[in-house]
Amino acid sequence: MLGAIIGDIVGSIYEFDNIKTKDFPFFSEEGDYTDDSILTIATADWLMNGGQPADYYLKYSTIYNHPMGSYGTRFIQWREEAHRGNRAPYNSCGNGSAMRVAPVGWSFPTESETLSYAKISAECTHNHPEGIKGAQATALCIFMARHGASADDIRKRISQEFGYDLTLSVDEIRPRYSWAGLDGNGDAGTCQGSVPQAIICALEATSFEDAVRNAVSIGGDSDTIGCITGSIAEALFGIPEDIRQKGLSYLPDVLKLKVESFENVRNRF
Repeated sequence: MLGAIIGDIVGSIYEFDNIKTKDFPFFSEEGDYTDDSILTIATADWLMNGGQPADYYLKYSTIYNHPMGSYGTRFIQWREEAHRGNRAPYNSCGNGSAMRVAPVGWSFPTESETLSYAKISAECTHNHPEGIKGAQATALCIFMARHGASADDIRKRISQEFGYDLTLSVDEIRPRYSWAGLDGNGDAGTCQGSVPQAIICALEATSFEDAVRNAVSIGGDSDTIGCITGSIAEALFGIPEDIRQKGLSYLPDVLKLKVESFENVRNRF
């Protein structure tokens, strides 16, 4: 899941200041982990220790309550209601379900378990069909990649299974994409408006770093697209050790230990 965190950190300074080039410093002193990383680690903690994912999302977002970029408005409202005892999901199709799902893709030996737990991770908040679909598509990409599937095989399967159009190239997406989605027809903050583009950025890449650069370069919700792309790219390419160590250096020790603990557990699969 470290790939998701690194994608988040790299994209963090471009979320509200989009760039349209792959030529930028990969790590920035101004960059930092955001809610994407925090909730990804919360997912990993849930998978390692059991219980309900909502408990972990509430706990982590309460402890780390002012990350760079903040949490989404509706998630903050959910958190406030949850503290009052109401944990009902809010029918969101936002890409928060896909940004935090990476650990699920590493945690199970079968596709059916991966898809089932991706749904569970999403629906406690993002119970809209598109929110669930975005989480499942991302987790399945990771599952397939870590089992040796090619980019072409993943592209074909995800298109068939989830109906995402993965035919455009990164170069075709870049001039047409913004926070308003592709050609202004949508919202880059939704699963349907960002998960297909994030998947393309990973599948077209030649390396982990190239994938994250692809993601940041298309614009839109840069930290979250970087996070989703990075999660898939880690399974496709691995993470170079220098990038791994630099990414970990942004995290406080307690979160770093959670990442390392999860990596030790996931190696069973």
